[in-house]
Amino acid sequence: MKNYILTQPAAEKKLRRMAFEILENNAGERQIILAGIKESGSVIARNIQRHLLEIAGDRLSTRLIEISLDKKSPGAVTLSESLPFDDQVIIIIDDVAMSGRTLLYAMKPFLEYHPRKIESLVLVERSYKAFPVQPDYKGLSLATTLQEHIYVEVEGDGVKGAWLE
Repeated sequence: MKNYILTQPAAEKKLRRMAFEILENNAGERQIILAGIKESGSVIARNIQRHLLEIAGDRLSTRLIEISLDKKSPGAVTLSESLPFDDQVIIIIDDVAMSGRTLLYAMKPFLEYHPRKIESLVLVERSYKAFPVQPDYKGLSLATTLQEHIYVEVEGDGVKGAWLE
């Protein structure tokens, strides 16, 4: 039996709210690059992109790319495509943030350029920071023990929810 902390409808509301926050914090921007961390982060990025399109229409252009890295032992970080990231707003997107390590390493390829701004978004934030990274947008903040794990369940392009084990 899964102990759900976010159901599908609740996750959808949080994703939509974060899309509104992105628009508020980036008023006047014409383009935003959404960089989803492979697997669940990419699904969340596609959902954020859908909400941004519904809310902003053609006032905002979004580009979706995927970041690949080993979350347990980050080292090499690759992007699905290389774009001119200079003077761009980039939002790095993942499912769960705990220590901040994955988000920190995910920024690595963008630091070779001169982006205007790098922000981060997670569906669930845990309260254990070992690295100086705080997500700019979070669907849910949760204090857990180090032994507990949070899983974000995705299916196709949808977020089914998040559960605690």
